[in-house]
Amino acid sequence: MPSKSVIVGSAIGLHARPAAIIAEAVVNAGVPVTLSTDGGEPVDAGSALMIMTLGAGKGAEVTVESEDEAALNAVADLVEQDLDA
Repeated sequence: MPSKSVIVGSAIGLHARPAAIIAEAVVNAGVPVTLSTDGGEPVDAGSALMIMTLGAGKGAEVTVESEDEAALNAVADLVEQDLDA
């Protein structure tokens, strides 16, 4: 499956607000997208709760995976942004 590694840009990491924004984008895309941290199991990026279980803080490396290149790039871009601003 195509993947892209990105660095978490949100100041507090992937907590409730950024996780909700990312999950909403995945649901709207209508295709499966997963997120994972190094050595961790992939989680459904369409679920804010599952995203928060990653415990990914600012500067953490997260791998985004999806068969849909547009969704993969959109989610990767969101993970890299400071969604708390």
